Amino acid sequence: MEVIQGRPIVPGMASGEALVTNEPLSFWGGYDAQTGEIIDRRHPLSGQIAAGKVLILPFHRGSSTTTAMLLEALRAGTAPAAILTTGIDPFFALASIVGEELFDKSIPIVSISKEHAAAIHTGQRLDMAEDGTIRSRGFSF
Repeated sequence: MEVIQGRPIVPGMASGEALVTNEPLSFWGGYDAQTGEIIDRRHPLSGQIAAGKVLILPFHRGSSTTTAMLLEALRAGTAPAAILTTGIDPFFALASIVGEELFDKSIPIVSISKEHAAAIHTGQRLDMAEDGTIRSRGFSF
């Protein structure tokens, strides 16, 4: 088992299969909050289901509507289990914080280095701790 240390933006525990992209994603028009599918047909993850997975991406693309889409996904139970970014994305954090207040549901948001993001592969099983520690089962980073 391998371990990397991230910086928790919104702390939380999560486990799930990694879904990785190096392209930002617009959640407004790019994520179906009813199904958890990435529906932006120009995005490399088009057609993939992010619901319940650990989504790794650099940041969101677009406007503050990302917050609204993630809130709807939280309410519907179709949000990612966690989001790992290579920076601090305030719209992801805002969605998670407001989701905790409104629905008693949140998404752990953790910032990791670009090098660590590049070492994670789609399909890896990841376990995240409140302190931002990320463990991989069955793969090496």
